Amino acid sequence: MGKISTILNCSQLLAVDGDTIKCDGENMRDMGDGKPFVSGYDTPEIRRPKCQQELELARAAKARMQELLMTPGVQVRDYGKTDRYKRPLVWVILSNGRSDGSVLIAEGLARVWMPGYEAYWCS
Repeated sequence: MGKISTILNCSQLLAVDGDTIKCDGENMRDMGDGKPFVSGYDTPEIRRPKCQQELELARAAKARMQELLMTPGVQVRDYGKTDRYKRPLVWVILSNGRSDGSVLIAEGLARVWMPGYEAYWCS
């Protein structure tokens, strides 16, 4: 994480999908263990999936993200930058120090993202 980040106080924390959260009504893009515009993680799309397999994986990623957001001691750290959709870029850190993105990657619900990455979730 390198940069000093601000810990956000979210009274309501929800999963929008596998890599987007909503903190008190504001959508935010989670970076996992990544750094803005350099690295991060990607999950399948719930909106406009390319196949049924992608939709099912997307639903599973969202459900798992919601479970992770509900674990005691979870922190949302604001990096201070936004993505191309003007969503704040954040890190979601679990009480054991792991990022939620690393958990989703380990469980096969997400993939490492880097510039040039092209998502394809259909077999």
